[in-house]
Amino acid sequence: MKNQIINNYLSDAISSFRNYKKLAEKAMAQISDEEFFRLIDEESNSIAIIVKHIAGNLKSRWTDFLTSDGEKDFRNRDSEFVSENDTRESLMQFWEVGWQILFDNLEPLKPKDFEKTITIRSQSHTICEAINRQLTHYAYHVGQITFLAKHFRSTEWKTLSVPKNKSAQFNNFMNENKGDKRKQIELVQEFGEKQ
Repeated sequence: MKNQIINNYLSDAISSFRNYKKLAEKAMAQISDEEFFRLIDEESNSIAIIVKHIAGNLKSRWTDFLTSDGEKDFRNRDSEFVSENDTRESLMQFWEVGWQILFDNLEPLKPKDFEKTITIRSQSHTICEAINRQLTHYAYHVGQITFLAKHFRSTEWKTLSVPKNKSAQFNNFMNENKGDKRKQIELVQEFGEKQ
């Protein structure tokens, strides 16, 4: 029973990471290169900077996940918040590398691995704590990406959630798809694409 719970948790976490990645990418697909780098004020981060930060965090936290501290010596976190000589293409490549490192280190985990503790910035974490920490961190930043992309697209925005004034139709759609094993975020996206 314990192994089943761990396997279910891990499967759900991996699926959630994939869905947040997809959500960010669908938001970014709607914006121009200029908007990708645009700052809305002097204290804000552009989508480009958020992408760079997430990618740097992914690479640091998930490289040798079980055997070394999550804050790697090779990481220069402060440089993630500066856009110098970055291109959208180079940042999206960095993004892909970071996510691949996450999946390469999460997918092979076994229930026995959940008995271990790891460190992040010298603080001890259970495997569940470390996964939850990163899942909520990335969800936070994906929300920022989505908010900025929606702001830039304004009336041209193609929703990534239940469209306004469509809750009843969405509930009907969910009832029609009762046995569907996909997460709600995936079903929301499918529903939105049909509108």
